[in-house]
Amino acid sequence: MPSASSKVAPRASSNPLLPRRHSLLPPPSLPAHLSPSPSPRRKTKKKTPMMLPPGHRRLPLLLCFLLSFFPSHVLAFHSFVGTYGVNYGRIADNLPPPTEVVRLLQMARIKNVRIFDSDHSVLDAFRNSGLNLAIAIPNGLVKDIAANPSKAMDWVNENVQPYYPSVRIVAVIVGNEILGGSGDLAEALYAAVVNVHDALKAVRLSSKIEVNTPHSEAVFGTSYPPSAGTFRPDLMVYLKPLLEFFSRTGAPFYVNAYPFLAYMSDPEHIDVNYALMKPNAGIVDQKTNLHYDNMFEAQIDATYAALEAAGYADMEVRVSETGWSSAGDATEPGATPENARTYNFNLRKRLFLRKGTPYRPNRVVRAYIFALFNEDLKTGPGSERHFGLFKPDGSVSLDLGFKGLTSSAPPAKEWMVRRYSATMILWCTFIFLALAAT
Repeated sequence: MPSASSKVAPRASSNPLLPRRHSLLPPPSLPAHLSPSPSPRRKTKKKTPMMLPPGHRRLPLLLCFLLSFFPSHVLAFHSFVGTYGVNYGRIADNLPPPTEVVRLLQMARIKNVRIFDSDHSVLDAFRNSGLNLAIAIPNGLVKDIAANPSKAMDWVNENVQPYYPSVRIVAVIVGNEILGGSGDLAEALYAAVVNVHDALKAVRLSSKIEVNTPHSEAVFGTSYPPSAGTFRPDLMVYLKPLLEFFSRTGAPFYVNAYPFLAYMSDPEHIDVNYALMKPNAGIVDQKTNLHYDNMFEAQIDATYAALEAAGYADMEVRVSETGWSSAGDATEPGATPENARTYNFNLRKRLFLRKGTPYRPNRVVRAYIFALFNEDLKTGPGSERHFGLFKPDGSVSLDLGFKGLTSSAPPAKEWMVRRYSATMILWCTFIFLALAAT
């Protein structure tokens, strides 16, 4: 998560079937004296309908029968379904096993999931689940993978090859918030990203699995007003090759956007309603004359402006993290259950509208919410441990209309298989009737 000091935000005082067959009747008989004399007929070969040999007619039916046992993800690939996803962090000692987490996600109908490593117990749990999964290479492995392409190949052989496609891995995330951070990984990031992509290419998965890295708002030199968004000049030496890579591969630019942190950095001057997406006067960007009634959209458009200034105006911005904490330390008054519920509810409603932003109205916003669970072992301020949508027992923490784990509810995977099998049986029936008619 980005630090609060990296946020630049407006202040409250701102202006803020089949073809039909026709049978022809034979013509009426004519009197003999009017009948034409017979003429010799040309012998023509009698045309017979093309039919499969009896044994081969069963092949389409057999194919349909076999297809009904395969999950739908074999037939289609989607990198992000809809607009809503969630971060599944596991820095805790009281979380349910991954198999139960998968069931929880299916109950809640959350189809896009991001994890912060490549834990095999999680990958095993996600097999044939129908959920999109973004896996990650932690910061601690970035240097080794950057320095040695064989390390990237080993990582892909260990964490991708044995699982794809039964696990619908849609992305490999290399590191997290490296640029603008306090570490020394900036110089290694691009090489690590390229090596992972090349390893995926070697196993013919680079067109199916995206490679990316998320950024905090510390990468921005300016972000207010949104049209003034620019990247820090001292980071462009690292950002430029990454942006070129994303442009070449068609990947989006990932940004962690937290109105919560912006508000917490200056609660006396930042309108909490603007941060929470509640009714407020909002702000007007004097350069574009665009009105913003919430900080979330302003942060995204500042990112679009920075990309445009860097020469990548066509690149999509995707939010890799956003959320609001429900509790915190005494110095974090904005971290309340009411505020967390309000922000997450309004954000979910806004994402389900499948619309763009004021500056990019035709670019649908997609976001991963932070986070699935509260994580009791996270360090830092108290707010860090209270971003969860669900409690560790799988019950709902914030009332957003989600369904939690219940003993009487059947797993969503079984329902998906039943629905898919029923569809295949219907198609097989049509094929059987068509073959029978011939």
